Amino acid sequence: MKKEKTSININKIVYIVVSLFFIGGVIRLSYLCLFDYKVGDLTISEFISNRNTIEEVVEPTRGDILDKNGDVLAQSVSSYTVIAYLSETRSEGSDTILHVVDKENTAKILAPYINMSEEDILNLLNKDAYQVELGPGGRNLSQIQMEEIKNLNLPGIDFMSTTKRYYPNGDFASYILGYTKSDDEGNIVGELGIEEYYNKELTGTPGFITYEKDRYGYKIANGREYIELSNIVDYIYLTINYNIELFIENAVKKMSEESEAEWALMVVADAKTGAILGYSSTPSFDPNIRNMTSYIDPIVGNAYEPGSTMKIFSYMCAIESGNYNGNDTFTSGSKTYESEVTGEKVTINDWRKEGWGDITYDQGFALSSNIGVANLVESVINKSDLKACYQQYGFGTITNFTMEREAKGSIDFNYQIEVATAGYGQGITTTPIQHIQALTAIANDGVMLKPYIVSKIVDSNNGEVKFESKTTEVRKIASSDTINKIKELMASVVNPNSETSTGYAYYMEDYELIGKTGTAQIFDYEKGEYLQGESDYIYSFSGLYPKDDPELIIYTAIKKPKDSTNYLAPKVKEVIVNISKYLNIEDNDVINTDYKISSYINKTTESVKDTLKDSNLNLIVIGDGDKIVSQYPSSNTTLTKGDNLILLTNHKNNIMPNLINLSYKEAKQILDFMGINYKLEGTGYVYEQSIAEGIEITSNEVIIKLKEKYLIE
Repeated sequence: MKKEKTSININKIVYIVVSLFFIGGVIRLSYLCLFDYKVGDLTISEFISNRNTIEEVVEPTRGDILDKNGDVLAQSVSSYTVIAYLSETRSEGSDTILHVVDKENTAKILAPYINMSEEDILNLLNKDAYQVELGPGGRNLSQIQMEEIKNLNLPGIDFMSTTKRYYPNGDFASYILGYTKSDDEGNIVGELGIEEYYNKELTGTPGFITYEKDRYGYKIANGREYIELSNIVDYIYLTINYNIELFIENAVKKMSEESEAEWALMVVADAKTGAILGYSSTPSFDPNIRNMTSYIDPIVGNAYEPGSTMKIFSYMCAIESGNYNGNDTFTSGSKTYESEVTGEKVTINDWRKEGWGDITYDQGFALSSNIGVANLVESVINKSDLKACYQQYGFGTITNFTMEREAKGSIDFNYQIEVATAGYGQGITTTPIQHIQALTAIANDGVMLKPYIVSKIVDSNNGEVKFESKTTEVRKIASSDTINKIKELMASVVNPNSETSTGYAYYMEDYELIGKTGTAQIFDYEKGEYLQGESDYIYSFSGLYPKDDPELIIYTAIKKPKDSTNYLAPKVKEVIVNISKYLNIEDNDVINTDYKISSYINKTTESVKDTLKDSNLNLIVIGDGDKIVSQYPSSNTTLTKGDNLILLTNHKNNIMPNLINLSYKEAKQILDFMGINYKLEGTGYVYEQSIAEGIEITSNEVIIKLKEKYLIE
């Protein structure tokens, strides 16, 4: 029996429908592949790009600010926040676990490291979230803390890194350094001081990084990424010396505390170059927390009536005129003027109202006689001469010192009584930096130098010196004969006889300090009159040291100390002695023993010791390891005989080193290297440590006591 064939007739319409669907699918696929169509408000390429990749701006690490010897005064450091990945999707496709699995054990292990209770950590880990931050204890962690937690190897625990500006010495050279803050766009910008003035150099140019992200918006591990690095930033080296700045800071802070003054300040400059070696003022602030009360840098922005320190320059003007005879006499005590406006009688007095009878003009300088100056600006020089001299000496105009918002002061005077008071520093205003600049002429045979505070600017990438400061002569303002006479007069002020001078409190045997004292009344602009209280004065001192060939210029002032005690003199003497000993001034037997150190990192401990055995440096080795892993100061720093070089080995121990005579910063550096608990009491240099050298540290805390290195007996 034959089997019948079965045939199925497919309707032509079906063929057509299927063909149309196929052709439509091809067209649609071609469109999706070839055209940049819209998805909502975005094109498909923009949608894919935003969904899978992200581009982030990479700000360069802000450049360091360092002192002349390379000690870091401001730097950018990494700050870390602990994060925990909670979603299991984090581990999908990975050979290792990338999320938190054992939450209870994780909380238990982490608690001691981030100063949070297990309960608080566990509450965060139990949240229904892709990831969480472990705060507050897990925020703002240091590099060392981050490494300790990282080494625990806890699954799902990671870190977010941010950069913050850090000032390792706290309230130290604060107005010099300034501070930084974030602007509206999140950029770190400098405000005040060097941070502000050199913001562009310290900031550099941003770069960017492009990377793939997952559906949650997080970076895909081992995903493709492209990095374009930012331009290298600059390092700013200042002219200030850390140790000299420390001497000044200690003196000013103590002076301010003892006197309860409204403010106090001190500046020390290199007399031969105009370089600022250090300056300090109170009230001050810690740039890490910005607890400031004023945004005005007192050294450049505080213009006030200077008082009798201006007699240096009114006398200089008179001497330079060629008409001055120091042996001529005048009657001291008081002098009466008739007002050129009202016709009323106005009397000015010496600070000792009864005066000293008939005295010479040279004696008048030593005794700070106002009447002596009043006579000089009437009989030896005139109003035009004095104003021209003050302008020539740099008063009444800015010095263009490296700080923003510099005040120029005012030297406006017209009537004869105003000329007289201007001659002894009343009725005009000046700034401390103007006094420093004018005083450089006395140290340099009449040539005035421009003060400066930046030593050099260095490319952080290759060490290239992009700018190096040099001594800048402003102009010649006095002859050699005039300068020699002014030195003689300033020396007559600082002598031990209180009957013949006002500067007897500044006298030091074996130290040839010369200078001029000043006491200025304070004008109340609201009442339109001078204050009359017992403490309503600004006391000041302008000095040079040593007399014949000055190397240091010092200017200091204090406003409204609590009584009539001279708070300036003891601190000026302290600073002069400290700096003189530190710089070996007037010591002709000192041999130059500078030593430029190299990088000793990764070298064996014994080989480094052998290399440095003839360096005359004080070598401090921390630990008993066989290799050096860190050092302070860093390489290429020039040290002198007796300076400390700290080396950290690859194996720490708890044997107490000898910290006696080390500075606050050096002691802190060593103790931080050792990783022990400690307490620093006082400022200056170490004179006592609670655990003796060579003894194993077993107590919870080491106590270190500090004071000034050189004390005046």
